[in-house]
Amino acid sequence: MDKEIRDKYQAVIGLEVHAQMLTESKAYAADSTEYGMMPNTNISVITLGHPGTLPYVNKKVVEMAVKMGIATNCDITRYNLYARKNYFYPDLPKGYQITQDKTPVCTHGHLDVKNENNEEKRIGITRIHMEEDAGKSMHLPGEIETLVDLNRAGVPLIEIVSEPDIRDSVEAYNFLTEIRRLVRYLEICDGNMEEGSLRCDANVSVMLKGSEIYGTKVEVKNMNSFRNVQRAIEHEIERQITILENGGKVDGETRGYDANTGNTTSQRSKENLNDYRYFPEPDLPPLVIEREWLEGIRQSMPSLPQELYNRFVGEYGLPEYDAAVLTDAKEIALYFEEFCKHTTNYKAASNWMMGPVKSYLNELQLHIKDFPLQPEQIAAIIALVDANKVNHSAAAKKIFPYMLEHPTVPAQQVAEELNLIQESNADELSQIIRDVLADNPAKVEEYKAGKQSLVGMFMGEIMKKTKGKADPKVANKLLRESLNA
Repeated sequence: MDKEIRDKYQAVIGLEVHAQMLTESKAYAADSTEYGMMPNTNISVITLGHPGTLPYVNKKVVEMAVKMGIATNCDITRYNLYARKNYFYPDLPKGYQITQDKTPVCTHGHLDVKNENNEEKRIGITRIHMEEDAGKSMHLPGEIETLVDLNRAGVPLIEIVSEPDIRDSVEAYNFLTEIRRLVRYLEICDGNMEEGSLRCDANVSVMLKGSEIYGTKVEVKNMNSFRNVQRAIEHEIERQITILENGGKVDGETRGYDANTGNTTSQRSKENLNDYRYFPEPDLPPLVIEREWLEGIRQSMPSLPQELYNRFVGEYGLPEYDAAVLTDAKEIALYFEEFCKHTTNYKAASNWMMGPVKSYLNELQLHIKDFPLQPEQIAAIIALVDANKVNHSAAAKKIFPYMLEHPTVPAQQVAEELNLIQESNADELSQIIRDVLADNPAKVEEYKAGKQSLVGMFMGEIMKKTKGKADPKVANKLLRESLNA
């Protein structure tokens, strides 16, 4: 699309994110939520909606929802009512979904994310509410019939609804990334969009810049990756602008995204809230979150990404880039936290985490919990380098790999066994330097005549005579003093 036309318009975007809770049983029944079971085995008469059966609240779901509300700076609703959302669900046997309508458990929150200029942007969160998932409709290749697996029916969800504060696909991507990071830190959802445990719908509209009237909202569904969310939003913005530029009118509808073509296609006209025919759930009494319970949940909260990021930058003096990388995954951040209890060279610790440690994990596709070395063991390697007992290259290329294979052997012992302890005795190094210079009188004269690059040659000779054990910093200093004398 022509940039001049695109720049006439402002996109307005809101996201609806469904996160599947990591509970062992369903939201309102004791059925297992274990993934990968044979179809239609994780079910019961409650899930199937048999007459006379009664649902009951899974306390763990409430705790997880409240944790997410606290993490997103929400107000927590103390008096909660449940509702029935009546709609045609071919894969939800009751014919309605138990959810929340008038009293979502979390309201009026926000998240701070980066915009395309890498500046902080505050995105409001309208609500977070608890509900249950539907089953799964499947179409086998070559078959015209629809098969239904009800194992997922009743699995607990929270829906996170943002304010329409997002202005482009980058902000949407970053908001979604932050949501995933939070649910993983809180250990309430694995955040896997590809497997459907985290799902996102985007409400997209466009308006002329400077206008105060929002355009017609279009809901986009069927996006199964973060990148596809971004691509779908970009496509929808350009589609709507093209319609308006051609004098047309954008229809309020639900559209599906096709990752193969990069296009959205119409599915149905957009439902209004009254189409769902909400009414109070008669089988569940009001849920009251007592103050003591709420405070208990608050006290059980782990350190969150922003808190750790601020600590890594403010207390440990790390660059913002390092802090962002180290806080991306909770387990890495906690490993680094422990690391910093055993060394004060925090930047070196960060370099080791983002360099050798990360390379090892990626190469073998391992989780940090499977890493063979404890933080204090790598801190011992850093201590050897800081004390000039070994150089960094030897530490990374020889000591570290050896310890990965022999994790019970201390770093000092490895350095000694591999004969890597550096020679830093000034008297001994001075004699070696005198011998090197005496062996190369012509090169000494060239250096004194201005050929400064010969320092590298002299250092190479010194390393040969010391079999690579000379402390480079000490040797370089003594060499220059001798040459300039």
